[in-house]
Amino acid sequence: MGALEKILGNLAPCGIDDLAGLVRTRLKRVQYRPDLLDGFIAETGLITTSP
Repeated sequence: MGALEKILGNLAPCGIDDLAGLVRTRLKRVQYRPDLLDGFIAETGLITTSP
């Protein structure tokens, strides 16, 4: 399980609007963690350098 899933898994939103707000907030936090984003991309197996 990834970091984002762990964070979201510990939350108990009361409705779809609460869930959307939590996801938005957590994704905004991840935006400022380039190392974490690099790790997510690396796990996909996608090539991240130009040919």
